[in-house]
Amino acid sequence: MMHGKTAVSRNGVNGGKGGTKKLLLALKPYAPQIALTFLFIAISTVFSVYAPQWLSKLTDEIVNHAFTRDIDMAKIVNIAVVLIAFYGCNALCNYLANFIMTTVTQKYARRMRSDITRKINCVPLSYFDSHQYGDTLSVITNDVDTISQNMDQAVSMFLSSISMLAGVLVAMFVTSWQMALTVLMIIPLMLIMLFVLTKLAMPQFRKNQQYLGDLNGKVEEYYTGHMVIKAFNAGKRMSDDFEVSNSKMRWGVIRGQSIAGFIQPAMNLIAYFAYASVCVVGGLLMADGAGVTFGTITAFLVYVNLFQNPLSQIAQAATSLQMAAGASARVFDFLAQEELSDETGKSRKLLSEDGTGNIRGDVEFKNVRFGYSPDKIIIPDFSAKIKAGMKVAVVGPTGAGKTTLVNLLMRFYEIDGGDITIDGVSIKDMPRSEIHDIFGMVLQDTWMFEGTIRENILFSKDNVSDARLEEILKEAGIAHYVHTLPNGLDYYMENETSVSGGQKQLITIARAMAENSPLLILDEATSNVDTRTEEIIQSAMDRLTQGRTSFVIAHRLSTIKNADLILVMRDGNIVEQGTHDALIEKNGFYASLYNSQFAGE
Repeated sequence: MMHGKTAVSRNGVNGGKGGTKKLLLALKPYAPQIALTFLFIAISTVFSVYAPQWLSKLTDEIVNHAFTRDIDMAKIVNIAVVLIAFYGCNALCNYLANFIMTTVTQKYARRMRSDITRKINCVPLSYFDSHQYGDTLSVITNDVDTISQNMDQAVSMFLSSISMLAGVLVAMFVTSWQMALTVLMIIPLMLIMLFVLTKLAMPQFRKNQQYLGDLNGKVEEYYTGHMVIKAFNAGKRMSDDFEVSNSKMRWGVIRGQSIAGFIQPAMNLIAYFAYASVCVVGGLLMADGAGVTFGTITAFLVYVNLFQNPLSQIAQAATSLQMAAGASARVFDFLAQEELSDETGKSRKLLSEDGTGNIRGDVEFKNVRFGYSPDKIIIPDFSAKIKAGMKVAVVGPTGAGKTTLVNLLMRFYEIDGGDITIDGVSIKDMPRSEIHDIFGMVLQDTWMFEGTIRENILFSKDNVSDARLEEILKEAGIAHYVHTLPNGLDYYMENETSVSGGQKQLITIARAMAENSPLLILDEATSNVDTRTEEIIQSAMDRLTQGRTSFVIAHRLSTIKNADLILVMRDGNIVEQGTHDALIEKNGFYASLYNSQFAGE
């Protein structure tokens, strides 16, 4: 289970402070499309603002001839057609603006997902030691979706609102400056209301993204550990623990949406005062003969509505922008994580680009020092020489540093001191891609992806013939199993549960055989198979390791009796080394480990 506290602190509320600025700067490459969006919005605004003038003419035409019943229907129809044309053009421009803006935000989201995917392959493994997998997955799914959805709304609303406010203000003063000033007197009250509500809502939306990441982290942990939870009858305890985070999320959303949801009703309440004020002032102006008609008042009521909506939309845009900023803070924080050192200047030393080369397989550890943190050194001083073609077994109790040693050999982690060489070449001078080509690996934790058996075995290799693939199946002891499946090698696995744990281990061993790397690392490669299958795998491993330098990490010491060299580790150091018989005869730490496993035999 990952350390959730670290993940929460990384995604704290303060992380959203610079998110808005970074989010807007990230849209800079799309400035031309956004400008085109604004152009369509501006054209739409012109139609929206000019339409009430025709509505005023329509109203006056009806009012002036209502008592005489001498209404010119042809004129009414002409005005109505113009109004329909205006609103039709308005709708078309709005559609084009929304289409362009949606395209921009989806392109932006796609680029962000690509950046995150690239980043995942560049951050060191130490990042995942301190962050929940579910929280990281939440960044690429929920956070990016939140950004794309809310950015689309925020930018469109903001551009249309600014354009509409400017156009409506001009139209109101042109129509009647007295009633325009009456409406403007309501603006301070609206602005104060917007400022207070958005100020209250912003921090809560940032917290909600943090709560969502924590919730996803727990879901991921519970899903992967479902069998353990069921076996230990811990369902209620885990459900109660989940409900704590779920309640935080629920109340956080309720608080945020309650504040944001109050904006529109508050703005509507203020708008009703504006409607009443316009009617009163308009009535007084009509009584004074100031040239105000029923049509003027009708147009002005439309303008008040058009004026009130942009202010509400600006508030909604601010809320959406803050939600996007809260999510983007998490995304930008992940993208800002320290990456593996740049190796563009390093050239391959032992293998060519196509993976070919003459490697002997001499490996030497020279006073290696390493710790996962500066204050916790796991391997203080480790030295060993392995000659080419040797089968080296690394044994020791849990926490002795066996897997850590392999991680350093593969440069999954960088050593703090000393050096590791392959054929005399320091792994520091070699690009990681070359090191990973040099070593084939079979891990204790099996990994399968959705696809056919063939695709899972070949994985990144595309030059393996069917004849060689059949040999690999036999060497790995999986030929009979594969041929009993429907379609054989082309049997499609929709998920990992399609095959048993032991069969998955066999397939990963076959994958390493297909890689045909000059050096091998077997980390508890037979841990998930039964005794009979273990014997089959052991003989296959003997064939596979013949002529190759291989490192075998094992807890079951019966599997490494035939090793050329056994390194016995304890507290990060080699305390004994030698062959099985020599170490048993020495009757030291290895002998005690071996005898403890077979005391009952």
